[in-house]
Amino acid sequence: MAAPGRLIAIEGGEGAGKSTQAARLAALLGAELTREPGGTPLGEEVRRLLLDPVFAPLGDRTELMLMLAARAQHLAERIEPALSAGRTVVVDRFQGSTLAYQGYGRGLPLEEVRLACRLAAGGRDADLNVLVDVPVALGTSRRTAAPDRIEAADGGFHERVRRGFLAEAGADPQHWLVVDGSGPPGQVAKVIAAGVRHRLERGAARLS
Repeated sequence: MAAPGRLIAIEGGEGAGKSTQAARLAALLGAELTREPGGTPLGEEVRRLLLDPVFAPLGDRTELMLMLAARAQHLAERIEPALSAGRTVVVDRFQGSTLAYQGYGRGLPLEEVRLACRLAAGGRDADLNVLVDVPVALGTSRRTAAPDRIEAADGGFHERVRRGFLAEAGADPQHWLVVDGSGPPGQVAKVIAAGVRHRLERGAARLS
């Protein structure tokens, strides 16, 4: 049997450039690239519902449950089979985003959100979380299209999300790598690549 693969989550607020960095890292590692919410036909449909401004306002707990339903299917259909086959998976958003957005951002009780995340993921955590961090104002300035339902939330929400990411990273530095995403994408990618390689080589990342 193949040794289990590694799951690396790329996290960050709106406009941080995490999707670009997830794609670059996956290509560098020869890893499978996927995203949340999404990654499966059901997940992509849930993504459409969650981001469509026509569904605003959406209840905070409704938003959480939809996110987690998409994750449960994503894990069952795509992530767990890849990891079991020994493949590395790079996912654009995972548990950290749920805690930052629905916990810190929306104000849902953090321990309840953690419990719901564990239930949806069957206890699966990322081996390593990479936080691409940028100030909220910079992220907003990078927007090139009309905001989706979550992007359109007020600045206070996005500040809470950023603080949430930093709090989660600060509480578990062994499994989080924080990278300044303010620079050019190529420069940020080099910092991420070096950091990820160092963490995985020294075995600091959680084994799947």
